[in-house]
Amino acid sequence: MSDATKKTGPEELGAYYACLEDGQLVMEPSCACGNPLDETYLCDKCDKRCQCTDILCEDQATLNIVEKYIRTSPKFSGFKAMLGKRKSPPK
Repeated sequence: MSDATKKTGPEELGAYYACLEDGQLVMEPSCACGNPLDETYLCDKCDKRCQCTDILCEDQATLNIVEKYIRTSPKFSGFKAMLGKRKSPPK
């Protein structure tokens, strides 16, 4: 277990939500519980550090762009893309 995991609790698999805004790809990380994440990837609702490896794409146009990045960019090679809806944050 890493020091980060000891301090922040277990890791959770979150996902990026991807969409196009003014023709630009925008990806926002969220916890598996649906809570938006900041740059630390620590969920303030369930107190878990998230590791986002899935990219949920809003529509087919977004999915096509993300899949192109996965094929051509080493930075995206560990990601998996699919069509999907943004999960509602917990109340």
